[in-house]
Amino acid sequence: MASLDVDAVQAFVLVADLGSFTLAAHAIGTSQAAVSVKVKRLEDRLGFRLLDRTPRKVQLSAQGLGFLNPARNFIAAHELAIGGLSSNPRRLVVGISDQVAGPRLPALLAKLGTYDPALVIEVHIDSSQCLMQAFDKKTLDAAIVRREDDRRDGEELTRERIGWFASADWEHCEASPLRLASLSMGCGVRGSATQALDKAGIAWTEVFIGGGMAAIGAAVSAGLAIAALAHSVAPIGTVEVGRRYNLPPLPDSDVVLHSTRTDAAFRGALRTLAAYFRGSNVVGSS
Repeated sequence: MASLDVDAVQAFVLVADLGSFTLAAHAIGTSQAAVSVKVKRLEDRLGFRLLDRTPRKVQLSAQGLGFLNPARNFIAAHELAIGGLSSNPRRLVVGISDQVAGPRLPALLAKLGTYDPALVIEVHIDSSQCLMQAFDKKTLDAAIVRREDDRRDGEELTRERIGWFASADWEHCEASPLRLASLSMGCGVRGSATQALDKAGIAWTEVFIGGGMAAIGAAVSAGLAIAALAHSVAPIGTVEVGRRYNLPPLPDSDVVLHSTRTDAAFRGALRTLAAYFRGSNVVGSS
């Protein structure tokens, strides 16, 4: 069999990880057509189809599923050979807002090691406000946050819908204040939600504050309270109840990447992270 092209193999792995030719193109810094050509060339070289494509979905074929781990090993071996086995690990320190990090993020972070085994990614999860303060103090190389002020710098990754989420069996008594679960006072989503309630003349009380998104999600899922959340981070099993209880609509939220790193290796990892967040607005191979 002829030798494999590492760029084509990496394109295939990125499409598999991100579920989209478009997102893989964002991660590599090329066009969707170029990624399609690379994957097709790899399939021709191997003699079987790796991906099943439909207008709205991309998924691994049986042969693609079997080839995925060998493909990861191939890329890792190539990067180690290029970098040298004795090279010191490079560290990328990234802050990601707790109101942005979705359920697939840990798996994606683990997979980033495939693309550059010598790169150590240190992740800090905090509020957007705290992360931007750290970024401005240069203790973070990059920050992925919700835009919460008039600051217009940074690369916009996606715009997300914010809604009122509760457990499927949660009920609100109109004679009582609306029971809220929210992050700390500095959370921009919390600020938007409470301002909207005040403007609408709806009484509210916070019954659960802070503890991170996992704790907020647990409180909402348990039926303790309602929470203003992005659709991408709402816990599985919860439902949007804004219309049911005539709650005020909440403004959309921009997710933004701030970065000081310009070197190629770090930019590659950041492009892959950015592509993950762009995925909330991209479906399949489009």
